[in-house]
Amino acid sequence: MAYSYKVEQAIRAAAVLHKEQLRKGDMPFPYITHLISVAMIVSDYTDDEDVISAAFLHDTLEDTDYTAEELQEDFGGAVRDMVEALSEPQRDAGGSAVPWKKQKNAYAEQLKDAPQGSLMIAAADKIHNMRAIVEDYFDDHSKFLANFGGKLDERIEAYQSIADVLNKRLESEILEEFNRVFEEYKNFIIDVKATREEI
Repeated sequence: MAYSYKVEQAIRAAAVLHKEQLRKGDMPFPYITHLISVAMIVSDYTDDEDVISAAFLHDTLEDTDYTAEELQEDFGGAVRDMVEALSEPQRDAGGSAVPWKKQKNAYAEQLKDAPQGSLMIAAADKIHNMRAIVEDYFDDHSKFLANFGGKLDERIEAYQSIADVLNKRLESEILEEFNRVFEEYKNFIIDVKATREEI
């Protein structure tokens, strides 16, 4: 990883802003573990400190009270642009919660015009999420359904819409890893569907 003062500040900001949050799943790991993992994956493919900093901060606008203006003041316009492109809409114009499927569709749309750094982070983010799910629930499909629920086909569709954009626009070797992990995830969901039909 390209360690620098900016990256250190991003690590500290992420740790403080997400300090009360836990990862969704059977084991409630501190949320910072996800951000560290995403940043480490990204750093396998770039040493750009703005991209690595944005990887640590990619969920701050979505999941904390940190504002885009504060992000720009603290880390600059390039980091702000990357993080904004990775932030799913949580509320609509009327203040109502945006449904999960609409959030994912909006995310995929945002990626169509996002900077390359955002695309790299999106790939790393999904790599970590999909890999964690497959590893944690490979032998316990019932627990996956209990913890995540929802329509399994919609999960595949959401990731596929993201994969379509990444395969069209992303110019990085991380794409190969993303596609490999996505195939594993799709096979896992197929197995989960089969298990649910047997119950």
